[in-house]
Amino acid sequence: MNVGVVRVAEALQPVMNTPVGQPAPARPIVAVRGLTKCYGARTILDAVDLDVAAGEKVALIGASGSGKTTMLRLLMGLDKPDGGTIEINGRYLWHKPREGRLEPANERHARTVRRSVGMVFQQFNLFPHMTALQNVAEPMIQALRLARADAEARAKDLLSQVGLSGYLSHRPAQLSGGQQQRVAIARSVALQPKVMLFDEVTSALDPELVGEVLRVMRDLAAAGDMSMLIVTHEMTFAEDIANRVLMFDGGKIIEEGPPQSVLKRPTHPRTRQFLRAILER
Repeated sequence: MNVGVVRVAEALQPVMNTPVGQPAPARPIVAVRGLTKCYGARTILDAVDLDVAAGEKVALIGASGSGKTTMLRLLMGLDKPDGGTIEINGRYLWHKPREGRLEPANERHARTVRRSVGMVFQQFNLFPHMTALQNVAEPMIQALRLARADAEARAKDLLSQVGLSGYLSHRPAQLSGGQQQRVAIARSVALQPKVMLFDEVTSALDPELVGEVLRVMRDLAAAGDMSMLIVTHEMTFAEDIANRVLMFDGGKIIEEGPPQSVLKRPTHPRTRQFLRAILER
């Protein structure tokens, strides 16, 4: 795999094209240029460009295999792109600037940059031998170097915010799926990321448990200035929470705009077809 050498001028093209005399727009918290990912002969993401503003909430919709989850995995640094660049909070994830060019960076550099990103998965990925309190506190001790007492105090506060103050000593096996997912959300928020990624976090839950997780995500979106990218099939939720909706198909973003536009008045035939299928389920 080779992420390639890119000229800095090319990577910064949208910023450099600002007309003379006008202030440059605020730098996006996430900037993706020409992002490409292939698995074998199959192209999953095909030269995608994407900017996400600080504090923006973006919903990613589309059929399975359209590239949504791959986008999140690349932003989280779990996979490497086959082409293009990713910039998080002003720093390139897989590149380093050098003499007017962007050269490939190593895994250590990527680990440092992706500390600005948190991710909640479909599966809860909690440590089964740890309590809810320990699952939230331990990452703060390891990653943020907090003293245990400080980490546990913050963990208690976060678990209270997601409605689990009475479950601090429960292990994952003693919690419902919705409760486990709320612990996972608290754990990710505890690390104070600039960007939070949510990959269909309700898809593994029983229908009656979906609402409690969506309520926590609504509260999280309303309470802070954290940017959020949310892969979801919950269209009502996307309409309520998102500033912008992106429709993925065949590894490309084929339609984007405010929720009322994309979800209520889509212009692309594939978007209309997808939304009809969702509503008929």
